[in-house]
Amino acid sequence: MRYLMIIASLLLTACSSSYPNQAIKGQVFPSVEGQTLEKQAMILPDDLKGQVTLLLVGYKQDSQFDIDRWLIGLDMTQTRVPVFEVPTIQGLFPRMFSTLIDNGMRSGIPKPLWKGVVTVYKDGERVQAFTGNEQPNNARVVLLNSQGTVIYFHDQGFSVDALNQLRSQL
Repeated sequence: MRYLMIIASLLLTACSSSYPNQAIKGQVFPSVEGQTLEKQAMILPDDLKGQVTLLLVGYKQDSQFDIDRWLIGLDMTQTRVPVFEVPTIQGLFPRMFSTLIDNGMRSGIPKPLWKGVVTVYKDGERVQAFTGNEQPNNARVVLLNSQGTVIYFHDQGFSVDALNQLRSQL
C-alpha cells in the first residue's frame, strides 16, 4: 500500500503546470465541474448562485492544514456562510486515479461533511490558472456573491487579519 501511495503522489505531481498568483476580486469565478464526496455532481459557481458562498480551494494535500485553520477560525468567530472545500487537481493522471483519491479523502473526512467537499479534476487546470498556484500549500479563499463574482480573495495563508477582512465582506 505504501508503494501505491508513493506512485500516486508522483503521478499527481508529474503533470502540474505553474501559474502566477492572480488578483481575482471582481471577476466571475469560472464555470467548472466537480463532484461532492457524496458523489453528487456540481457545477461551480452555477449551483451556488443566489447565495453568498465561501470556497476554500486547495491544490495539494498539504493545503488541508491551511483550510483547517480557516474552518476553525470561521467556527470560532461564528461566521455564518455556506462553505465548500474544493480540492482542485489538474492533469490526466489525477483524473485516472480520482476514485482512489476520493476514497482516500472519504476515509479521512467524517461522512456528514462529504456534501461540503467538491473535488475538481477535469477543470482543475482552469481553476489553477484563474487563481494562480504559486505557494500551493496555501488555500485559495474565495468569497462569491450571489451571482458568482469574487468579492474577497486571499492566497497568503490564514491570518486573523485576513479572517477579519473576509468577515467584513459578509
